[in-house]
Amino acid sequence: MTLSGFRLDGRRALVTGSAGGLGKAITLALRAAGAEVVGADIATEANRQVAGTVGGAAVTLDVSDKEAVEAAVGDISTRLGAIDVLVNSAGIGGRGSAADYPPDLLERVLDVNVKGSLYMCQAVGRRMIEQGGGSIINIASIGGLVGFPGSVGYQTSKGGVVQMTRTLAVEWAPSGVRVNAVAPGHIGTALVRRQWEVEPHLKEFFLTRTPMGRLGTPADVAGPVVFLAGDAAAMITGQVITVDGGYTAQ
Repeated sequence: MTLSGFRLDGRRALVTGSAGGLGKAITLALRAAGAEVVGADIATEANRQVAGTVGGAAVTLDVSDKEAVEAAVGDISTRLGAIDVLVNSAGIGGRGSAADYPPDLLERVLDVNVKGSLYMCQAVGRRMIEQGGGSIINIASIGGLVGFPGSVGYQTSKGGVVQMTRTLAVEWAPSGVRVNAVAPGHIGTALVRRQWEVEPHLKEFFLTRTPMGRLGTPADVAGPVVFLAGDAAAMITGQVITVDGGYTAQ
């Protein structure tokens, strides 16, 4: 294996949630590695700005709408010729006490984080199977692997993403389609920083429990995604790579 295994020249990538903190960093990293990138996000204007930065296309998309997903993936596949890499970064949080977790919030979190990711995997996965291969990377969370208070809906959804990843990996491996997940710890995105204003203790809660003594950045997550997208990870499927500074090693 040479350094070319970490390059993505000639690859065509689709990133959902591309206007968000993690999605933007992932989009920039994939482009820097040589991939042509299309970003899909429900936030139209912010997504256009990211697309302009990487010289790619921007698609407005609510991943929880299955019909919209099918139509968008069809259009993007036609535009690019094929989709070699899919990154499911679209997702929402949902803090709340477990005993009183609102049903409408639970429904929305599951719709976006679980159903939305599956809809994307199905629409793109079928095409990858037909073309004989591809790499799908789902953005999960350590919340899908371990418990902590205050986000039962979010953690349930990310646990679903983890199991979805493993199941698709096993089912699609014979067709050359690799499916992996990256599970970030507490990452200091703009969305998380806004939550710190509402719950000031959150930052200290995760910081004091992270052996590396710092919280992650979006760039910390983007690196493993680029690795999983390329030939350097050709024998890796069904895996969940944690990016958490050692949080889950304890």
